[in-house]
Amino acid sequence: MTGKPRERAGQRRAFQLVGLGLILFGCFIRVLDPYPVRMTRLVYFDILQRISPREYNPDLPVRVVDIDEQSLATWGQWPWPRTLLAQMVQNLGEYGAAAIAFDMLFIEPDRFSPARLLNDPALSGVLTVEHHAKRLDYDVMFGMEIANWPVVLGAAARQTAHGRRVTPLAGIVEIGEAPTSGLVTVPHWTPPAAPLDRTAAGIGGVNVSPLGGTGIVRRVPVLWGGPDGALPGLGIEALRVAMGEPVILVEGTPDEAGIMLALEIGQFRLPTTENGEVWIKYRRDNQDLYLSAHDVMQPQDNADLRAEIEGRIILVGTSAAGLFDRHQTPLGESVPGVSIHAQILEQVLTGEMLSRSDVTAALEILSFVTLGLVVTAVMARFGAVASFVAGGASATVVLGISWLAFQNQLVLFDVTFPLLGGMANFGLLAGYLFVSTEREKRVIRQVFSHYVAPEILDEMEGSGHQLQLGGSTQEITVMFSDIRGFTPLSESVSATDLVTLLNQLFSQVGDQILRERGTIDKFIGDAVMAFWNAPLPVEDHPRRAAEAALLMRQALVNFNASEVMQGRPPIALATGCATGRACVGNIGSKRRFNYTVIGDVVNVAARIEQSCRHVDYDILVSTSVYEKMRDHMAMLEAGFIDLKGRTDLEPVFVLVGNQEVLETPAFQRLETTHQKLIESIRDRHPQEHIEKTCEDCVAQARQVEPGLIGFYHALSGRLADFRSDFQSGQLIFSHHERAGKPSA
Repeated sequence: MTGKPRERAGQRRAFQLVGLGLILFGCFIRVLDPYPVRMTRLVYFDILQRISPREYNPDLPVRVVDIDEQSLATWGQWPWPRTLLAQMVQNLGEYGAAAIAFDMLFIEPDRFSPARLLNDPALSGVLTVEHHAKRLDYDVMFGMEIANWPVVLGAAARQTAHGRRVTPLAGIVEIGEAPTSGLVTVPHWTPPAAPLDRTAAGIGGVNVSPLGGTGIVRRVPVLWGGPDGALPGLGIEALRVAMGEPVILVEGTPDEAGIMLALEIGQFRLPTTENGEVWIKYRRDNQDLYLSAHDVMQPQDNADLRAEIEGRIILVGTSAAGLFDRHQTPLGESVPGVSIHAQILEQVLTGEMLSRSDVTAALEILSFVTLGLVVTAVMARFGAVASFVAGGASATVVLGISWLAFQNQLVLFDVTFPLLGGMANFGLLAGYLFVSTEREKRVIRQVFSHYVAPEILDEMEGSGHQLQLGGSTQEITVMFSDIRGFTPLSESVSATDLVTLLNQLFSQVGDQILRERGTIDKFIGDAVMAFWNAPLPVEDHPRRAAEAALLMRQALVNFNASEVMQGRPPIALATGCATGRACVGNIGSKRRFNYTVIGDVVNVAARIEQSCRHVDYDILVSTSVYEKMRDHMAMLEAGFIDLKGRTDLEPVFVLVGNQEVLETPAFQRLETTHQKLIESIRDRHPQEHIEKTCEDCVAQARQVEPGLIGFYHALSGRLADFRSDFQSGQLIFSHHERAGKPSA
């Protein structure tokens, strides 16, 4: 395995370990189950119920006698005398109620009883009653009446321990290892006043949530733990009394104490949570459930009312706002507490019980782990976008399973933790991937910045430029620059020092190329190849290349004067530039390719650079560069040279300086004298005349560019380069045109 694949495999492995760590951390959070996680889960369950609430069935044998506003207006404010309640019980019993359960408390003796009124010091001198009525007690009358009928009274939880104990009237049979030891407990009960607790057929807890519980009622204990033993909820006790069952079976586990699984009354089995609660599948509050207490209190027989009461469990409660017995449901409704007891009874009778077990919770964690593994695996191999798609598809499947489980099996399967946990994992992994990618991108940018100018790199990133195998034909300017005198230098230093020296030299030379928006193609031993106008367009690319060559000349002067070159022979550069069309792009195999250029212009630039030794000047450019830059750069004709591999001779020009040099009087005088020299050579003037003109050029070159001295000294041996049969009037015409003279 090569270094690159091994490095990528290591990065992928590190990414997968991070993903696995996030999954394990998420599982730890789920096991802790903090408040935000619990509340998010409950809100999701509320949404499920709002989308698909239970339908009301009017045929179910459950009704509520409502002490509503009309009843209070007709029969007086609450509490009513127990004689009125006795009349209500009598009427309900005669109408054939299967059970009568009061969702209210009778914890104090009736204050309307004559015996209590006569004992009130404030009324003792005011009230007079007949002798036989002095001992009349309405509680005794009420107790005698409820003894005749299947009546269930309510007990409420309280914090203090004063008063009498509550003796449950239902027998509790436990199956398993003490399942009632884990029930929701209350510190103490508030029992019904004597003698009501002795005459009632049953006593049940009226609370729909534990002490201190507020907010939405989602679960209700059907069996409470207390100091006097297990006490059933009001609705469950009403069902037991209506069925005539003496006992309630409580099912637990055989090997673990305090775990309740279900509650059984006759043929009805009610799955519960481990602490004796049931999840309520709510329906919308329906007025058909309610019978007005005002109608029930009427003395005359009502056939329609009898049809609503006979054989049904009757819960007596209140919807009057002033009595403060209202609770919030997951459906967003505020309903009387007695309605919640009625809904529990309806669910027991229909078997539509919501369930949620430890197995369901385990499957939720498994869903979270599965989503996390999918997100991690796909992102590690294919990136964030593919991971988002795969994770979204997986999340959709989990969401569909949750909905089908709720609709078909009444199972509460939470998708919030798998989905939100999966999203959190995706976000964190995407962030990790982004940071890793940015780090790699910075490294790649740093590496690539050695080849192209920073501003070109910025443009490539901004425009989304992508490199792919293949190329396109376009006009570019190519530069080759080679070290002259490299062999003597390499013989004087070790290979290690030579590499260090070359790196420092190429760093300074390469900076000048990048400064002029060039692209460094490659370093070839002691030479560098660069090109302009790719990968992005560069305006005036021939001028940019020429400017880079001049900057490289100055950088070389500074390098030769640096400490690293002390005691060593100076280095010189030979630079050749040419402009033309070439194929630019990524060339190579599908697995490994280089961004480079191929074309005749590349060969021309390379051969021109090799001709610098023959011309004895450091910077030569082709005719194409000269034609585009003659009005912007100081250049002089250097004759025709024979380029290897080409049949025609190539005219070349020496690059003297930039536009500032071009506009100086010294260069203009040199250019005029240089033109006279060329004309003398071509017109075959006497040798003495040519040499005299050449000496004039040397004298003037000292003020413009000292490097031209060697060029003119070598020119006397290159006269044939200016007399080539390749010459055409076009080239001579261009010089005359520059000087403002008529062509020959």
